Amino acid sequence: MTASVPISPELQDLIEREKINQCLLRYTRGIDRLDVELIRSAFHPDAIDYHAKGRRGSAQAFLDWWVPTQAQREVAQHFLTNVTIDMSGDTAHVESYFITLMKSKGQDTTFLTGGRYIDRMEKRNGEWRIALRLVHIEWTVEGKAAQLAGLSGLGTGTRDRADPSYMRPLQIPAALSDEPAGR
Repeated sequence: MTASVPISPELQDLIEREKINQCLLRYTRGIDRLDVELIRSAFHPDAIDYHAKGRRGSAQAFLDWWVPTQAQREVAQHFLTNVTIDMSGDTAHVESYFITLMKSKGQDTTFLTGGRYIDRMEKRNGEWRIALRLVHIEWTVEGKAAQLAGLSGLGTGTRDRADPSYMRPLQIPAALSDEPAGR
């Protein structure tokens, strides 16, 4: 039998904040990789999402609207920056600034957008998820996609579970190496 070690209130607070951050990161990774299950895991089943003017409803209603719009999108990257968390028991009010870069297939235009996710998160059955989300877009800049080309030399990821970030254990994909895979 193992003895449990008491956790200080300060450490428990940090643990809860990290769980909230992990929920936010599941959402953004899911959006960028078109991983519907990962996106859904960030929301409680009865959550409400006010994503854009005229677009409010359940998380599933958001996905029903959003997923079909992604077929033409080649690149999407979401970056969370300032995250503030105001916790009170099993409820947290969270404001997350985001910047996202998007490019559609066959287009020479990219869009850089900044805004905020304003969330009420609730801890239910030990798990933090979004209960209410308001999305505020605050600015958008249009640019030429050609300026982004060839930056990494590692190739482009994919917007699905074939992306190397899902590979366990991580290996060098055969397409990127002259060496045998797995090294």
